[in-house]
Amino acid sequence: MRDALKRGQLAQSLGCNIETIRYYENIGLIGPADRSASGHRLYNKADADRLRFVLRLRQLGFSIGDIRSLLQTINSGDYSCNEIAQVAERHILTIQAKINDLEKLERNLTKITRQCHRGNSPDCAVIDALSET
Repeated sequence: MRDALKRGQLAQSLGCNIETIRYYENIGLIGPADRSASGHRLYNKADADRLRFVLRLRQLGFSIGDIRSLLQTINSGDYSCNEIAQVAERHILTIQAKINDLEKLERNLTKITRQCHRGNSPDCAVIDALSET
């Protein structure tokens, strides 16, 4: 196969770990690679493009299940831009909910740490607040 990359080369070119590629192959997010005569896995441009797409989705916080579903939709060829936008919008709602949860956690922890007198004794308002039921 001309212009094919071995797994290590592919990982390096995309800035990911070899184990990530192996994992995505094992769970079916990317297809099994062709093999050289000596048994090395060889990845073509389409393989690299699909892996790049999966890696980008992961960077954006999509779950493995969401990625699998999105790839199946794309592979079917039976989708519209509107459908894909709806998937992205649902993910945005999930992100916004996580941000709200994190902001609430931050407010609570800030409130707790402000109660701390920061003395040298083991008497600690943070421990007391975290120990409350």
